[in-house]
Amino acid sequence: MATTTTTTATASKPALRPLRRNPQFQLLWLGQSTASLGITVASVAYPLAIVTVTGSAGQAGLFAAVQTVGTLVAGLPAGHIADRYDRRTVVLVVQLCRALVTAVVVAGLIQSWLSLPLLLAAAALLGAGQAAASAAQLPLVRSVVPPEQLTTALVQDEVRVNGAALAGPPLAGLLFGVRHAAPFIFTAITFVAAALAAVAFRAFSGRQGTGAPTGRPASSGARSSGAGSSGVGGMLAGVRWIWAAPMLRAALILCMSVNTVGAGVELIVIVLLHRQHASPGLIGVVLAAAAVGGLAGAPLVRPLHRIRPGVLLLGACLLDIPLMALLAAPYGPWWLGSLLFTSALIIPSLRVLIDVLIFRQVPDELRGRTVAALTTLLAAGMPVGLAGTGILLQWLPARTAVLLLAALEAVGVLCCAARKELWRAQWPQ
Repeated sequence: MATTTTTTATASKPALRPLRRNPQFQLLWLGQSTASLGITVASVAYPLAIVTVTGSAGQAGLFAAVQTVGTLVAGLPAGHIADRYDRRTVVLVVQLCRALVTAVVVAGLIQSWLSLPLLLAAAALLGAGQAAASAAQLPLVRSVVPPEQLTTALVQDEVRVNGAALAGPPLAGLLFGVRHAAPFIFTAITFVAAALAAVAFRAFSGRQGTGAPTGRPASSGARSSGAGSSGVGGMLAGVRWIWAAPMLRAALILCMSVNTVGAGVELIVIVLLHRQHASPGLIGVVLAAAAVGGLAGAPLVRPLHRIRPGVLLLGACLLDIPLMALLAAPYGPWWLGSLLFTSALIIPSLRVLIDVLIFRQVPDELRGRTVAALTTLLAAGMPVGLAGTGILLQWLPARTAVLLLAALEAVGVLCCAARKELWRAQWPQ
């Protein structure tokens, strides 16, 4: 009798659609991919435009700093907005605002009235938009993908990120060579295309008659219930949730220490290659090795996720220490590229690890704030790391600076390795 009941229950369970036949996920992924390509092109085009217009590399660095600060400052408020309002609308508004800001920059370039204050204002707005988009888009993935397909969906998202990182820089250089405004026109078009995908996603999910595709619980209506309504818990609710979970707290501290020290790796590679008289084109190829490693690492996510999450995270961080130190070995561009490639192989598995831990444990009404809190905290030490790396490279021989940074990373990782929560952590059911 028990066997018959089990068989009947199994037979009545509907089969899962492949992700390629999930139109909501594909629309969401298409919009994210298009916007990611535009952002990557812009990240190269803005410094090129600033150096061309002003002749100042320092002002180009100031633009990047203001953009980072904009992302950090807007992070927690953006998470609060993503939990309180319809996330589909948030994504749509962000893409339209990005397109508008970029269009103003295009007009300034064409009419020759582009100024540093305008560029810095654009940097702050684009940084804030990145925070808002991340806080809304990641929970939307969970709302349209069954739990059994979550890891597969997040792996596909890693392909998007690394594909944009690989294609964007050479495309930006090519377009800028044609005309200075060309990469910005292209970026504005990608944001408009992403907005159209958001409109289609919103229209399609609205016809389904369920609350999940909106990023809200079914009973929540226009605003979330519980911790997400009326500001209960506030914008710091995500920070409190992470800090109250011992494993996530330990993982966050570990990742923050590694991110802070490793923030300047690209700067290290650029300085080392510049002192070896490498051409700008060769430097770009070497830096692109990290994106290639990320793409190659995407198929490793499922095999590596058979390892317990804390052990996987600790192992990856411990492996990063010798890879950092080996940057000091004087073996030329291809040696540096191979190290960047190797270090990037594990990154998709770690990103999916963190996303899975959040999506499978955090209530829906807190996901926006938790994603925003995690993103903000992980990036909080990066400006310090970038500035510190620059100072070390300025006052010490480059290889000495690299070895010192590797030693600092080792201290942080080994201190975190003493946390029992990481060793004992299990994947959530």
